[in-house]
Amino acid sequence: MLVVAVAVAAFAIADGGERDEPTAAARGTTPAGGTLEGHATTTRAHLATTTVAPVSTSTTATTVPGPPSDQRTLHLLHTISGHISPKSVVASGRGVVTAQNMMYTHTISVYGADGTLRTTIPDTVDLAALGDPTHTGTFRGAPVEAAFTPDGRYEYVSNYSMYGPGFGPEGSDSCGPVNSYDDSYVYRLDTRTWKIDQAIKVGAVPKYVAVTPNGRTLLVTDWCSYALSIVDIHTAKEVARLHLGAYPRGIVVAPDSTTAYVAIMGTTQIAIVDLRTRAIVTTIYSGGSGPRHLVLSPDGRWLYATLNGSGIISKIDTTTRRVVATKHTGSAPRSMAISADGLSLYVVNYESDSMSKVRASDLAVLQTIATNHHPIGITYDASTSRVWVACYVGTILVFDDQ
Repeated sequence: MLVVAVAVAAFAIADGGERDEPTAAARGTTPAGGTLEGHATTTRAHLATTTVAPVSTSTTATTVPGPPSDQRTLHLLHTISGHISPKSVVASGRGVVTAQNMMYTHTISVYGADGTLRTTIPDTVDLAALGDPTHTGTFRGAPVEAAFTPDGRYEYVSNYSMYGPGFGPEGSDSCGPVNSYDDSYVYRLDTRTWKIDQAIKVGAVPKYVAVTPNGRTLLVTDWCSYALSIVDIHTAKEVARLHLGAYPRGIVVAPDSTTAYVAIMGTTQIAIVDLRTRAIVTTIYSGGSGPRHLVLSPDGRWLYATLNGSGIISKIDTTTRRVVATKHTGSAPRSMAISADGLSLYVVNYESDSMSKVRASDLAVLQTIATNHHPIGITYDASTSRVWVACYVGTILVFDDQ
C-alpha cells in the first residue's frame, strides 16, 4: 500500500495506498482470516467468508430497540468477499450499503442491509451522453467515497481519476495544484435503477463527498487541487471552489446545513466553511497531525476527528472551537462512524489492523476488535445498528451492535 511522505507541516501524509499497489483482491489472491477480540472480556471467532446473492430488501428506515449504544457489545456477523477492493462503505439507512472499489475493480457494489449482494455497477460512462460534449466515447472512473441524499433517492460517488481518451495520467497521493492533474467527476446514481445518470465535473483527485442535510448542496474535497468543490444539486454544477491547503479530506455538515467542517490532512487544521456565503470562516486546531475523517454529534455540539499522523482521535466543542479530549485508538486511524444515538464512535486503525469502539462522552475505548489487513472504510447502518468495515485486502466485515 502506498505511504507518501510529504513535506507539509513536517509530518507524513498517507491515505490508504490508493493507486500504486493493487490489493489482494485485485491480484486475485485470498486475504487471510482474522479474529474478533473483545476489550474487557476477550472472545475469538473466525472471520468466515459468506457467499452473497441478490435479494430484495426494504427501503424503509427502522428504529432498532435496545440499550444505549455505549452499553452494547459488537459481535461479528459475517465477512463479505468476492471481486471487490473496497476503499469505503456507506449505508443509506434505508436497507442499502454500497462499497466503492477504486480503480482496482472499477465498480461499486450494492448490498442489502443483511449483507447480500444486490448488484454490481461498472464505473464506465459516456460523458457526452451525461452532458459533457468535450469528451466523446466511453470512460472509466475509480470510485473512492460516496454519500446518499437525505431521502435515499440518489447516491453521489467520487472518482479518483478518469481513464480514457483525452485524460492524462491518473492522480497521485503526492500532488498539488502545480502538477496539473486532470479534473475528475462525481457520479450520481439513481437508487431505483442503480444507473449512473449524472457526471459532475469537480477538481483533481476528488476524495470525500457529503450532501447537506437539506439536500441542496454537494460538497467534494479535491485532494490534488487543495480545494473544496461546492455543487448545486439542483443544477448539478460546481458553483464555487474554495482553496483550503494541502490535502483536504473529510467533510461533515452541521444539522442546519449552514456550516461545513473540512479536515485538511496535510496540516493540523480543520476549516470551517459558511455555506450561505460560500466562504472559509476560519481554521481551527484539530488536536494533532493529519486530520482525515470527521463526524458530528446528532445535535451538532461535538465534532470528532481522526488524526492519522498522531494516531489519535479528538473531540472538539463546536461552540468554543477548542479540543476538549484526545485518545489513542491505534496506528493510523482513518475513517470513523457515529451511532444513531450519538453515544458511540467506531474507528478503523489502518496500520493496527483493528477497529475501536469508543464512548463519545469521554473517548474511553470500549472494545478493540481485530480486523483483516488494512481496514480503511467504515459505516454505521442506522436501520439495523450494524457496523460495516471495509478492508483494503478485499473483504467487508459486518458487526452487530444491538
